[in-house]
Amino acid sequence: MTVEHRMDLKCHPSTRPETVRSIGVLVRRSASAELQMTFRLDGDIPRIRVSSPGVSRFATQLWRHTCFEAFIAVPGHPAYHEFNFAPSGEWAVYAFSGYRNGSPVANEMMRPHIAVHSTGSRLELDTLVRLDALSAIHPRASLRIGLSAVIEASDGLSYWALRHPADQPDFHDADGFALLLEPPGPES
Repeated sequence: MTVEHRMDLKCHPSTRPETVRSIGVLVRRSASAELQMTFRLDGDIPRIRVSSPGVSRFATQLWRHTCFEAFIAVPGHPAYHEFNFAPSGEWAVYAFSGYRNGSPVANEMMRPHIAVHSTGSRLELDTLVRLDALSAIHPRASLRIGLSAVIEASDGLSYWALRHPADQPDFHDADGFALLLEPPGPES
C-alpha cells in the first residue's frame, strides 16, 4: 500500500516573485520504506536560475540557489533531518538533534535519487529518499514533513513552504512541518 498526498507550497509574504506561478508537490510513502517526492514548479523557467545537470554528489549550501527541500521528523521528538535536492543532481543531508542544532551527513547510504525534467513553463524534480537510512524507527513511524523550496530568479530569491509560521522565512521551524504522514499498510 502507498500513502499519497498532493499539496501546494505557499510563497512567503516577504517575497513576491513574478517568475513563479506555483509550486506543487506530490508525496508518496510506500511500505518498502521509500519516500518519493515530485516538486512541480510552474513559471517562466528561462528566468529562473537552474544549475545544469551534472554528477550526483554531496554539496553544501545548496539553499543559496534554486533547490527543493524536505524536513523529516518523528512526532514528539526534537530531532529531524533536512534533505536538499538541486536540479544539478547535487544533494545534501543534515541531521539535527533540535532546532538548527546539527551538521551535514555526507553518507552515500543517504544519497537520494534525483531526476529533473524541464520545459519553458515547468520544472519537475523527482526524488526518492530511503527512510531506513535515517534510522530503524523512520520506516514504521508517523512522520512530520516540511516541504520547501528556494527559487533564485531574475527578480530575486523567493521562499516557498507548506506553512510559514514566522515573519521571516525559516524552514527549520517545526511549526512548518505541516504534513503528517502516517505509515502505509503492508503492500498487497
